[in-house]
Amino acid sequence: MISQRSNLNSDSTQSIEELIENTSSHQEVIETVISSLDQEDTAMVSHTEDGSIWKFQYGTVEVFVQLTGESDDDLFKVWATVFKLPAKDEAGLMRKLLEMNWSGTFETCFSIHDNRVMVSSERTVADLYPGEISRIITLVATIADDNDEVFQEEFGAA
Repeated sequence: MISQRSNLNSDSTQSIEELIENTSSHQEVIETVISSLDQEDTAMVSHTEDGSIWKFQYGTVEVFVQLTGESDDDLFKVWATVFKLPAKDEAGLMRKLLEMNWSGTFETCFSIHDNRVMVSSERTVADLYPGEISRIITLVATIADDNDEVFQEEFGAA
């Protein structure tokens, strides 16, 4: 159930670092980071009983950010679809994903969910600091955008 949906765009002239330093909640940091990455002003947020989910376009991919709350046990999760299955060489794709998970994803990982190759990162809110929020959102968005067209070209539909 969506209780609120709003557009997230920022006309601030401050640098992203200054904005992040001056925020008081994880939600504010997330919105600041998203507004800095969303060049097309596509960002939307849905607030529900289970937390908040943001969605925005970064390059050729749609990125999602979820925050279930502000307590230490709540979760911060970021994900984006990189490639839709089936693939013409699924064994080759799986090998490439595992190799990339070892050396090229930093705090993120590739996985498969609902017949889609995803890149994601998830952790509890405990000790989550603003710079980490920014880094994780940026990593997921960048890795997904850098690889979606490459995967499509190499492993396209079966």
